[in-house]
Amino acid sequence: MAESAAGQAPRRILCHGVTGSGKSTLARELGRILQVPVHYVDEEIGWLPGWVLRDPAEQKALALEAAAAPQWVFDSAYGHYRQDIIERCDLVVCLDYARALSLFRLLLRTVKRIRRREPVCNGNVETWARTLDRDSIVRWHFKTFGTKRRQMRELESALGPERVKRFSSPRETERWLAGLKARPAAPGP
Repeated sequence: MAESAAGQAPRRILCHGVTGSGKSTLARELGRILQVPVHYVDEEIGWLPGWVLRDPAEQKALALEAAAAPQWVFDSAYGHYRQDIIERCDLVVCLDYARALSLFRLLLRTVKRIRRREPVCNGNVETWARTLDRDSIVRWHFKTFGTKRRQMRELESALGPERVKRFSSPRETERWLAGLKARPAAPGP
């Protein structure tokens, strides 16, 4: 586990992984365990009501503002500012799960959201039409899967195991989380 010089758990964490791997769920759990704020990128930075994507420059400014805080967890980071977040974080947690698992999770989540008309971010709701159109989150999964897996492995190689934890199964992730839960809470800044 990455630790600060004082042996404390990391206080600035980026979750990275393929679409549907469980980054937001992991971020929520990390925030709860470490008692740090969690930033949900789609909700806070990416999407406006009506499925309007916020301007990239504004996204970056919002992300950098949130990352200026002494402690946080980001559930993701869009490509045009991801490196800025990586430079500010103590740890990148990569969910490098098999396509079958992440796609199954994504499809299950999408169907549940559609059936329940569950708001996902800023009041936006997933629909069957949106799921089947050219901007579909399912298509996004297929389009970005290989690139995101390659990015995770490159990050691990470049930054080393102290700054990047790459998990290839939910069981590995759960074992790591159990280790964090067993640690005494670190004092805030």
